[in-house]
Amino acid sequence: MGKNQSLSFQKGDFLAIILVVALALMVALLFLPGSGSKQGTMVQIYQNGVLTEELPLSQDRKMELSGAYHCTVTVKDGKVAITDSDCPGEDCVHTGWIQSPGRSIVCIPNRVEVRVTGGSDVDFVVG
Repeated sequence: MGKNQSLSFQKGDFLAIILVVALALMVALLFLPGSGSKQGTMVQIYQNGVLTEELPLSQDRKMELSGAYHCTVTVKDGKVAITDSDCPGEDCVHTGWIQSPGRSIVCIPNRVEVRVTGGSDVDFVVG
């Protein structure tokens, strides 16, 4: 019983490690935010409950919206944000950039909603 047995890797062990790492990378690429196809992803801008603008998320553009307050919607590099607003609290500006279908930015005082739609078969997004 006093024998020291050394453990060593077998050829099958290396194959199993490579398969596990490859599978982990594939799962990460499928589920990371911003991964996958952006084809067909659109930005919809609603003001007072009415769709006022719809454009591809891939089309860089800056729009000025007026109403009770002024706000600037910026679409750049496949993301959208309300980058400037003079509404109280500026919660819409602090929301930051969004790009995943199902996400939205809302400016309640100015009655503006910016939605990202399409590009995915996902029913809804949590988080």
